[in-house]
Amino acid sequence: MAPRILVVDDEPHIRDVICFALERAGLTSTVARNGAEAMAAFRRGNIDLIVLDIGMPDMDGLEVCRQIRTASGLPILFLSARDEEIDRVLGLEIGGDDYVTKPFSPRELVARVKAILKRSGNGAEPERRHASLVAGALSLDRRGRTVTFRDGEIAMTALEFAILDTLLSRPDMVFSREQLMEAAYGIGTYVADRTIDSHIRNIRAKFLAAGGQGIIATIHGIGFKLGTEIGRKA
Repeated sequence: MAPRILVVDDEPHIRDVICFALERAGLTSTVARNGAEAMAAFRRGNIDLIVLDIGMPDMDGLEVCRQIRTASGLPILFLSARDEEIDRVLGLEIGGDDYVTKPFSPRELVARVKAILKRSGNGAEPERRHASLVAGALSLDRRGRTVTFRDGEIAMTALEFAILDTLLSRPDMVFSREQLMEAAYGIGTYVADRTIDSHIRNIRAKFLAAGGQGIIATIHGIGFKLGTEIGRKA
């Protein structure tokens, strides 16, 4: 079954352009005209990714994302007419997986959607999808795309999962920001250093809420590595 994409934008023309591009690429699309309709569609389920406009009246895209992130790690790609770095960082800090500014290239948007879906498990290599990584109380299941800590599941976005997967794959290695960018976004995609830092902060916050400290260590001047606290059982 083709991945199902929810397109949320208050402009009919933008919705039509995106849906046409997605369907030409073999993806299935459905639409919501505002934040309330987006939340209703999310609750009905059967969605693999959301393309979400930030600048909507009443309930904007950031608020929709905040509400979804209380219950789900469903991939979200933000759309915005603004290109300020602070807006991109804010969107990523509250749980967005990627950010595209208007006006946009439909081809680029589709490529980013496919990249996020691949990171979420669609199209991943079979041998990796059937592998698991374990470090102390932390377990990452590549097949099920789940992360558990002390027997409790922690919801991760696709990018957060990719970063944690990379750190767990080489627990003694220090990864530069550039290496984590390539692992999360793919080779040849540029994102600001603050973007990776935002994802790292989100991962740390989620583990801290679950009682885990020191999950990711910062090696000043170099990058990040899996923290030593990860091996401590409850």
